[in-house]
Amino acid sequence: MVRTTSRTLALRTAGAAASAALLLPLISAAPAATAGEPRSGTLQQAFADAAEEYHIPQSVLLGVSYLESRWDGHFGAPSVTGGYGPMHLTDARTALAGTPHHSEGTEDARGDAARAVKSVAAPSTTTTPDSSGALPARLRTLDRAAELTGLPAAELRRTEAANVRGGAALLAAEQRRLGLPLSADPADWYAAVAHYSGAEDARTAAVFADDVFQVIRAGERRTTPSGQRVELAADARLEPDTAQLRRLGLRDRERDPNTECPASVACEWIPAPYQDLGGGDYGNHDKADRPASQQVDYIVIHDTEATWDTTLQLVQDPTYVSWHYTLRSADGQIAQHVPTKDVAWHAGNWYVNSKSVGLEHEGFLTAPDAWYTEAMYRNSARLVRYLAHRYDIPLDRQHILGHDNVPGTTPSGIPGMHTDPGPYWDWAHYFRLLGAPLHRTAGPHGGLVTIRPDYESHQPVYTGCEKAGQACVPHGSGAVRLHTGPSEESPLVKDIGLRPNGADSTTGVNDTGARASTGQQFAVAERSGDWTAIWYLGQKAWFHNPADAPTALDAKGWVVTPKPGATEIPVYGRAYPEKTAYPAGVPVQSVLALPYKLTAGQEYPMGLRTQGEYLWATTFDPAGHVVVRGEETYYQIQFGHRVAYVKAADVTVRRSGA
Repeated sequence: MVRTTSRTLALRTAGAAASAALLLPLISAAPAATAGEPRSGTLQQAFADAAEEYHIPQSVLLGVSYLESRWDGHFGAPSVTGGYGPMHLTDARTALAGTPHHSEGTEDARGDAARAVKSVAAPSTTTTPDSSGALPARLRTLDRAAELTGLPAAELRRTEAANVRGGAALLAAEQRRLGLPLSADPADWYAAVAHYSGAEDARTAAVFADDVFQVIRAGERRTTPSGQRVELAADARLEPDTAQLRRLGLRDRERDPNTECPASVACEWIPAPYQDLGGGDYGNHDKADRPASQQVDYIVIHDTEATWDTTLQLVQDPTYVSWHYTLRSADGQIAQHVPTKDVAWHAGNWYVNSKSVGLEHEGFLTAPDAWYTEAMYRNSARLVRYLAHRYDIPLDRQHILGHDNVPGTTPSGIPGMHTDPGPYWDWAHYFRLLGAPLHRTAGPHGGLVTIRPDYESHQPVYTGCEKAGQACVPHGSGAVRLHTGPSEESPLVKDIGLRPNGADSTTGVNDTGARASTGQQFAVAERSGDWTAIWYLGQKAWFHNPADAPTALDAKGWVVTPKPGATEIPVYGRAYPEKTAYPAGVPVQSVLALPYKLTAGQEYPMGLRTQGEYLWATTFDPAGHVVVRGEETYYQIQFGHRVAYVKAADVTVRRSGA
């Protein structure tokens, strides 16, 4: 061990919003959910009509649209990159500016009490056109579609049938440009499909096309948020002519040896700087040697709350924060910034940071119509599978966390914790793509439930997407709302950590105080008719779970409960070692209980078992870092919307339902 010193951590966290970023969505432009929407079933006919008009196999048109939007017109709202409608026709000139992720006041994304936080303005960022002053062609495909179809741009943006025609016209025009026939065989359209992605390198274009043809082979069916039932019949024997890709003349970007990504995806190296800032200050991550130094236990899913270009500028600022990977919405392109052996500053909880890998996804949690795209979901799932295999991380919701599931480390820090990726992230779909679909594991007496509403039809009212108190546009959600009794009229349960003054939880889209999310497991406390009560933050919390439309699956597993004789036990936001474990020169970190209590008779599902651990890292030279390991054993539990930790000495572990 070598000498260590404390320092001031300069984080760009407060105040000023980023400068006008060119490609943010018109969040406020979304019309009412029912405005101008076609009758159920007409979208399927629109695909058939456009395919016939432009001599394209309908399966190709449906497959491309599924990858771009999952056939969702998003009620006329644009994507992060200014794309509209089921075919994601881009018109980026409509975009507005916004505030980037990690810019909330005095937030400390590092989450380590050993280092003081200096609150300064977020970095100024801009997104610029190319050298000619024009936007890239991939960001203005709607103009080209208007030329080809003769339809007004406004109609292509707002009317789903027109939008589908525009996408068909683009595909047909590209097929002709490549000198390929307008064939009835889907296999002949590989290059045109790859070009539709707008990718600038061969690998990204190929991944997009391969996914489209995988969808066509497997088939899909879905009811969109506007009530449109769309179906793509499976074509299991389809083998596209992948050699066509050469016709696009795209470069095959050489992969940087620093990247850690599966071979099946496009991945680039855009490093976050590790820089000595003087005066004992440095940024924007910590050097480490994981998993030799510490086991990686978690993968944390974030959204960027900014565009791709803005996000990349932020992570390259040495005085800002960092994360390991960013994924682009439009095509799932991956950029890696920090080696996975090193510790990025992303989760706001130093214990979780030191034992996790952080993935940022281009998008906005308050604007589901800014689009978490299918292409991004799929590449993210590929990356998570790769990382989970590499670090032996279980594919469950105790280890694959949303940023909104990371606990605060101290009572005062709970209200400032992040809420992304939010209630509109489709965890059920994500886990299907991970190859770990959520399913029933027990009968009604298993003792646990796995939250699993039907994402498309489950549309609880959220508020505050555009204005405080104003209802958000109806949209599918993977979260259920929790009440104090078995009725919608019962108040929502309270989160005393989030609101120490005892104020009520709300329906706000960023309010996690009375929310359980898809994939999370909870112990059943009681059942009454169509309602199920779970143990949640030390109280009974009821959610609607009717037998004919269940919002949870019966499950079984291990649970913890206070040891006999204990009326209540504390819960913690981090699993730090006991005082005697710290060597000389390393200050003892307090093991501070959160303001919740786990009382006798309550049960909570158990996740990982771990020894207390703390990474002391306050020097630019990693030789000054020390990993402190204790004898105290902790269990991770699903305690509320966020996970928590209890000491093994305080609890009994038993099978649920016993």
